[in-house]
Amino acid sequence: MRRLITFPCAGDILVGTLDAAKGTTGLLIVSGGNEIRAGAHRGMASLAAQLAAAGIPVFRFDRRGVGDSSGENRGFAESAPDIAAAAATFCAEAGITRLVGFGNCDAATALALFHCTAGIDALILANPWLADERDALPPAEAIKARYAARLRDPREWMRLLRGGVNIKNVLRGLRKISNIEPQEQDELTAQVFASLAVDPSPITILLADRDNTAIAFRAAWDAAGIAAENTHIRFEHCNSASHSFAGAADKVWLFDQISAALSRTAR
Repeated sequence: MRRLITFPCAGDILVGTLDAAKGTTGLLIVSGGNEIRAGAHRGMASLAAQLAAAGIPVFRFDRRGVGDSSGENRGFAESAPDIAAAAATFCAEAGITRLVGFGNCDAATALALFHCTAGIDALILANPWLADERDALPPAEAIKARYAARLRDPREWMRLLRGGVNIKNVLRGLRKISNIEPQEQDELTAQVFASLAVDPSPITILLADRDNTAIAFRAAWDAAGIAAENTHIRFEHCNSASHSFAGAADKVWLFDQISAALSRTAR
């Protein structure tokens, strides 16, 4: 059964949607960017319905200033009160005893930073976002991966010979990746990695292997040298370029991965 729920947050009123089910482990979906709780092309609404049909209660909500919720939209970095209020409301309304948070892009970042204060017991983070690029080009690691794939493809060589490649963009990309000086972690990246490494809660990180944000996250994580030290953190990779797992096969993969993570988390 699906129903709307309103609840207070820092003087404003938030609106959420509960897909009820009999399970005692629930999934709190946090929306990324300025996306409403239904998700792109209603993807999160469909995912919630599928999970509820499988016995998993799911709660989605609009943070302050987004969708049906009142207040000022201050972005993911100021969403700690929203996540905490949604988590408390979900637990009270659904009677769940174990709470798992799921988010994509900067919603994953917000969960990484604020899940402890919200009382969330485990995380499923998809394509976590780390930092703005200073230019319009993809992250350097994404450019390297793309060039490597194209160099292995004979069709790309034919495109180059026929003038089908924008040489200016290629040169801009080469200039960006030619800066081989190691970059220090920015403050946000350091905070996210520290939060994930210190907290022993089960964490599943889902990456679309050909998505620029996912490529940049994995490269930064590997460069930090912390993956092997944390057995509570599990990586799963999808052979996709879709940031929101929009393809039919991607949606099946996402549902399967979330279901498996919830099963590992359930008591």
